[in-house]
Amino acid sequence: MKTKLSLIAVAMTLMFTNSTMAAGGGGVVVDPGAMQGKHFDVKGKAPSSYTIELQNGLRKSLPFDDKRDFEEAQKGFIAAPAYKQIMADAGNVAWDMGSYEFLLQGKDFDSVHPSLQRQAILNMAYGLYEVVPGKIYQVRGFDLANISFVKTDTGWIVFDPLTARETARAALELVNEKLGKRPVVAVVYSHSHGDHFGGVRGVVDEADVKSGKVKVIAPAGFMDHAVAENVYAGNAMTRRMYFQYGVLLPRSPFGHVDQSIGKNTAAGNLGLIEPNVYINQPFEKMTVDGVEMEFQNTPGTEAPAEMNTYFPQFKAFWAAENITGTIHNIYTLRGALVRDALAWSKNINNALYRFGNEAQVMFASHSWPRWGNERIQEVMRTQRDSYAHLNNEVLHLANNGVTINEVHNIYKQPESLKTQWAAHSYHGSEEHNSRAVINRYLGYWDANPATLIPLSPKDSAPLYVEMMGGSKKIIAKGAQLYKQGKYREAMEIVNKLVYAEPNNVAAKDLLADIFEQIGYQKESPSVRNSFLGAAYELRHGMPAGASPKSNGPDMIKAMTTELWLNSLAISMDSKKAAGMNFVINLSTPDNGEKFVVEMSNSTLTNIKGQQAQNPTLAITLNRGDLERVMGGQTTFDQLLVEGRVKFDGDRKTFDQLKSTLTIFVPDFELMPGTKVKGSEVQSNKDPFAVQELAVTAGE
Repeated sequence: MKTKLSLIAVAMTLMFTNSTMAAGGGGVVVDPGAMQGKHFDVKGKAPSSYTIELQNGLRKSLPFDDKRDFEEAQKGFIAAPAYKQIMADAGNVAWDMGSYEFLLQGKDFDSVHPSLQRQAILNMAYGLYEVVPGKIYQVRGFDLANISFVKTDTGWIVFDPLTARETARAALELVNEKLGKRPVVAVVYSHSHGDHFGGVRGVVDEADVKSGKVKVIAPAGFMDHAVAENVYAGNAMTRRMYFQYGVLLPRSPFGHVDQSIGKNTAAGNLGLIEPNVYINQPFEKMTVDGVEMEFQNTPGTEAPAEMNTYFPQFKAFWAAENITGTIHNIYTLRGALVRDALAWSKNINNALYRFGNEAQVMFASHSWPRWGNERIQEVMRTQRDSYAHLNNEVLHLANNGVTINEVHNIYKQPESLKTQWAAHSYHGSEEHNSRAVINRYLGYWDANPATLIPLSPKDSAPLYVEMMGGSKKIIAKGAQLYKQGKYREAMEIVNKLVYAEPNNVAAKDLLADIFEQIGYQKESPSVRNSFLGAAYELRHGMPAGASPKSNGPDMIKAMTTELWLNSLAISMDSKKAAGMNFVINLSTPDNGEKFVVEMSNSTLTNIKGQQAQNPTLAITLNRGDLERVMGGQTTFDQLLVEGRVKFDGDRKTFDQLKSTLTIFVPDFELMPGTKVKGSEVQSNKDPFAVQELAVTAGE
């Protein structure tokens, strides 16, 4: 169980803000046998003959002769640091590029889709690179994202300061060491995902931002979306990220090899400094310390708040995360609102016609730059057309009667896109992205009444098992299908058995073997990781261990009071609230906010800017003190003792509300029968503290 405990510490740290881990925790995810090609799991299986045959066929059919990406990934290399690990301030390993060196052995791994192995090697770029001679530089391989440095008259403009303070600080030190020390005069957040702003405190001081000495520039809506996207379903998202990001998988040819837009996410301190400059117009020009920039707002693409940037002096186009070395997620598997593939395509098209005709270099917050106008336009059109084709063809199919439960087996890219690496779906996949398009427009229902109100799997599965003749027949048939390489057919029936008999070890082991082969065959790391992560849990159960402290003060400060109240309503157990009726006035005098919070019909609602005339209870405290409650540093009762909160009215109302609140922990099963006895995650949090945030990292 010790191994599982250390792995869960790593997993939680990768996902949460301002986390701490046990010293050296970052190293335990490395598989000691990776270099020798040994499986990390005693129950793990080698690739089957069918998987090997598939991989060999892909090696012959994919356009491996096109090596331009490798040339571009290495172009402009200046230097790499002597170290491969970056330590977090808390003493743990924040970043370990060396853990992926098994990818550089120069051998083909049959346990990895050949296209994914190619992407994983491309993402091994590590160090300082020149993008525009003497003007624009990137540090790559220090985190999931790239950090970019634009030389101004007197200093640096930093684009997207990574996830963690420690990795961003190390990148700035490398730049200053190799290129000469210069102050940071501005920071640009391209969008509202944590791996693009979390390391800001490693490159600038907040006092300089507040004084206006340093500009922090972001797209309209940045602060709201930096937190809001991850709050309401944060606990569920956190648990699901175990699968999408493969954080419980050792780094191995049989486990985690890549995260498509980078190797992984740094396990350090995530912070946030509020921008002091917002880009509000669709296109907006600005000059900072001699550098001209034109920002293009692209809301609703890869992030709810995102923007591209063009540098006319350098003929350089910054594509943020809208154009990278992969087709992205329209639906991200850890969970999020479905994105708009058509809007994404149109924003790329706008950039193509506004900037693409003259740009000579295109660089982004992930992957590698492209040079030369012809090459830039090729990649922009490829990705524009990939998103547009996905949207249009899926809706074409839907309008011909193809349902959400069929489209992933039918939708295919045109051959002209399949032969272009920039059209391959590493972060996304054609399967789950095609389903997402239908879900966006038509919802989850396939219009068959039998699926409108289906039985829960645990209730329907026993019926299937009984009608199939019981567990022995299913295992025998499943094993036969497995041996024939018919993995999805085998999955269909064995999955039913696992739901019907969650303690059937033979069934779970067989399903794990099936999942493993499917995972080996997948091009998308998100899909691969999900199958391999599920296989691991089926074999060994859920990880045990305690969740480390996660929500840092920067993220708490950025969370609005209304968002906190909405999250309380979600954490409330409505069954415990039966018969409760009360009205609470909440006031925070230091920022002038007022709310009415009402419990009625086992539902908690709130309205901003109002106060009830005859509330059951009135609560008055400063927003600064409320933030301490939200962050878990204090409680309402402690503030009452200190005289920092005032209750006017019936205290019983407050106690009633508190009694209904649930403290979410990410310890629920994703696969049946995987919860190990005594594996419950413990939490000593106050129920009014903010629930864990699944801080988005480049999804």
